[in-house]
Amino acid sequence: MKKRILTGDRPTGKLHLGHFAGSLKNRVELQDKYEQFIIVADVQALTDNFKTPEKVSQSVCEVVMDNLAVGLDPEKSTIFIQSGIPQIAELTVFFANLVTVSRLSRNPTVKAEIGEKNFGTSVPLGFFMYPVSQAADILFLNADLVPVGDDQLPHIEQTREIARSFNNIYGTVFNIPQALVGECPRLVGIYGNAKMSKSLGNCIYLSDSKEDLKKKVMKMFTDPNRIHSTDPGETESNPVFVYHRMFNPNKGEVTELAERYKKGAVGDIEVKEKLFFALNDFLEPIREKRRYYEERPNLVKEIINEGTKKARKEAEITMSRVKEAMGINYYGGNC
Repeated sequence: MKKRILTGDRPTGKLHLGHFAGSLKNRVELQDKYEQFIIVADVQALTDNFKTPEKVSQSVCEVVMDNLAVGLDPEKSTIFIQSGIPQIAELTVFFANLVTVSRLSRNPTVKAEIGEKNFGTSVPLGFFMYPVSQAADILFLNADLVPVGDDQLPHIEQTREIARSFNNIYGTVFNIPQALVGECPRLVGIYGNAKMSKSLGNCIYLSDSKEDLKKKVMKMFTDPNRIHSTDPGETESNPVFVYHRMFNPNKGEVTELAERYKKGAVGDIEVKEKLFFALNDFLEPIREKRRYYEERPNLVKEIINEGTKKARKEAEITMSRVKEAMGINYYGGNC
């Protein structure tokens, strides 16, 4: 049997190049080698969008279409909706007993996100404990591998701890999953000050039009210490060159531009224009495939429904094993 992958997205808007670099690229490459499940984590998205649930519900199909547009094949990758699997919520409750408040407080990603969202002392409990829910997402499928960006590594370690605790207390039920970090685990945003993020407004979306793409590329930050095009420039952490290295297939052109840039022999406009052409060539087939699904909403719904049914069957099997191990399968005659 093939080993199993679980990965996914929060439906809080369309997906961007950072998602592709960190996870989507791996998903496409791995779907032939593994049994792959893609979760659309709407329940998790509601932990910090509970006042605007329409933002989440309206984004579900957008996220699914983005996955399909980059090359996810629904015959090879099962796409499902988190809220359609009630067993995940049930498993989260059981897992909550295996994690202390102090342990969750030490999670660096949760701490950083609490700061970014300015919760202060009013952190919703659902948000604070979403790593526990994420563990349930992964473990209800007994995933072997979880492709993530490096900011998610603390959550995978939390999941591994929970799986070990459950197995030690109740008997072995769960695999201990491994993380798989993408080729570019944290793609910098177009303004260079942070990773690409919807909430920071520094994204290039997979569905951006040619016109929007050009506007964003031409606004991208470069070397802040380079005042004139004749000044030598830095390329290693320069966002424009980061994107060139990631998305421009003409490596000779990238090398030549970088050498000229370091010598002060090329201006930012030429470097950005060539990046625009490379990115547009990369995005055009994705846009075309996305249009195919946009014109077939019933097909998208069918893919979602079939995927969620399949995942729910797996959840029923797992929860039966969990309750058997815990000795609480009362309706199975254990009275």
